[in-house]
Amino acid sequence: MSATMSTAPLQISARRPPVPLVIVLAAWFAAVATLGANGAFVAPPHSPPLALLIAFVTPIASAVIAYRASTRFREWVLGIEPRLLVVLNAWRWAGFSFVVLYVYGILPGFFAWPAGLGDMAIGATAPLILGRLAASPAFVSSRAFVRWNRLGILDLAVAMTLGAIGGFLLSDQPVTTAPMATLPLVFIPAFMVPIFILMHFAMLAQAKRAA
Repeated sequence: MSATMSTAPLQISARRPPVPLVIVLAAWFAAVATLGANGAFVAPPHSPPLALLIAFVTPIASAVIAYRASTRFREWVLGIEPRLLVVLNAWRWAGFSFVVLYVYGILPGFFAWPAGLGDMAIGATAPLILGRLAASPAFVSSRAFVRWNRLGILDLAVAMTLGAIGGFLLSDQPVTTAPMATLPLVFIPAFMVPIFILMHFAMLAQAKRAA
């Protein structure tokens, strides 16, 4: 059985994502695009980015509530193929773009370097985690798998914290994290980061069940 599972093609689950979830994701993306185009996420100088914080927290809180309240949604989450979630996290290697934006003077170093290197570390180690899962599906319940997911969440939490702090405490500096509240970069904290955090939550839930 183990050999059969390790060579199985990647798929989200035996069931399709619930239709309401697809609609919610599309509406969420459209809302971020519309609000971002109107500058709704830009906070006044020396003010915390409350609108961006709400955009970040709301989808995570909503998903957690749905996970606890809906058996159907919970079973779908637990049925997601963990290898696919790991593959999607390999995309975080693109975090090097934060460093590029720092080099061009668009983002400050105190934010760009931790956020960029943290994402790159998770993206670079994703193939290793994928290899372990492919070799043994039981790896999903291992400490190494749990630790990798926790580090992935920590990286995103640190980046969001530094971005928020830099946005209002250092607003007088020539280079701030203000561009993260405007299009197209606002899609990162308001859409992509919550999705990556929820993917890590899903894998941790799977690890807990497997253990």
